[in-house]
Amino acid sequence: MTRVIAVQKGRNGHRMEFVSQGFEFFRQGGIVMYFLLAASIFVVFIGIERAFYFTRMDAGRAFAREFMLHIANERYREAVAWTDEKRGAIADILFSAISKNSKNSRKMSSYMEIQSGIALSKLRSRMYYLSVIVTMAPLLGLLGTISGMISTFSVFNIEAGEPSAITGGVGEALIATAMGLCVAIIALSLHAYFSQRIENIVTDMEMCFSAAESSRVELAGAAGVKGVIETSLHAEGTAEGDEA
Repeated sequence: MTRVIAVQKGRNGHRMEFVSQGFEFFRQGGIVMYFLLAASIFVVFIGIERAFYFTRMDAGRAFAREFMLHIANERYREAVAWTDEKRGAIADILFSAISKNSKNSRKMSSYMEIQSGIALSKLRSRMYYLSVIVTMAPLLGLLGTISGMISTFSVFNIEAGEPSAITGGVGEALIATAMGLCVAIIALSLHAYFSQRIENIVTDMEMCFSAAESSRVELAGAAGVKGVIETSLHAEGTAEGDEA
């Protein structure tokens, strides 16, 4: 029992020592470390917020594959039911376009184009801040390092001091650069991840919307839409031109 208590105390001591060293490194980095800490907290917040938002709004690649499969096999009722069952930007736009805006192809195409633009704008929200932090964090770290090195060289006395003093000062000054690079790497990783997810969503949108437009009449019939104009977008445009 005594041995277990001793081991536990040793572990707690190591933890406290690790925490105290972390605070000491933070203090040695200078005032720039506070800005980098704020940037890192902001990056984590954006990452968590975007992760929840993408989980809610991204229907996933499986949705697009299943929808395309229903269209290819002419299972239009199943395709409409699939868009109604699933949640996400693509599913919601498709269901509204089919059930409420599929009477003519021009209206349906315009609706999907407008709604997809709004959805993508919301998905790209806050991504700009990540790109700014990717560039800004290393510069802040470099600024902290330069200011620390200036202070180190200003107090160094060749006659009275020791050579190790300047190397220790430079080592402390480099803490800010290391912190800045760590923040930038995290921000860059998040930016790359979410950017790739947006590209996947755009690809899924283009495929699903194109399939929905080509099978508009059949999907509208499966959704029970009345008064469907059985002409293509090109034919409607030609007819409007002839009337003019």
